[in-house]
Amino acid sequence: SMKYQYANEVLHRWAQQGRAVFTIDDLRRIFPEASRASFSVGLKRLTDKGLLTNALRGVYVFDAGLRSHAHLLETIVTCARRGEYNYLSMESALSEYGVISQISTGRITVMTTGRSGKFRTPYGGILFHHTARHAQGILENTREVGRPIRIAAPATALRDLRRVRGSVDLVDMKAYEDVIREIDGAANKRIQMDEMDIDFFLSGRR
Repeated sequence: SMKYQYANEVLHRWAQQGRAVFTIDDLRRIFPEASRASFSVGLKRLTDKGLLTNALRGVYVFDAGLRSHAHLLETIVTCARRGEYNYLSMESALSEYGVISQISTGRITVMTTGRSGKFRTPYGGILFHHTARHAQGILENTREVGRPIRIAAPATALRDLRRVRGSVDLVDMKAYEDVIREIDGAANKRIQMDEMDIDFFLSGRR
């Protein structure tokens, strides 16, 4: 059954576990007792009544279960392109590093191993650009920062921007070089610390 009250209770239980964005397949598994026909009718009813929002084709958001709208578009990306590698890049990543001006708010730019495409959702726009990079190359050139999708390293974001747009005119290259120096410095300190840790560990075993 996908009656409003029951569906609301079930979706709130999922929201308590941190899930408020679902694919159609997710919802079919959540409501397994509904036949295919009654599922389609029930889903339309829940959307019409505002319990679920159809963010884009095949992806639904349970708005009442959202703890915040922070990074919601990125969560929608993980559902829309499940099974693909996706990462924030180009203008969106470079603006996070503070090296680009005139960034269009309300949309994100994402590199994906899936298809390119431009989508408008009730929460903002998503621009997907296809990348032919293999998985290892993506993991090596992006960072996990505790968000739904990875973010490109500054050099990767700049390279993606140049390849897709053909221009990096919006990038403040001095600010970009400062960021690169800062990151390299932090990485070198980390390497030195790792070497010190190894020396200390080995000295205790001599």
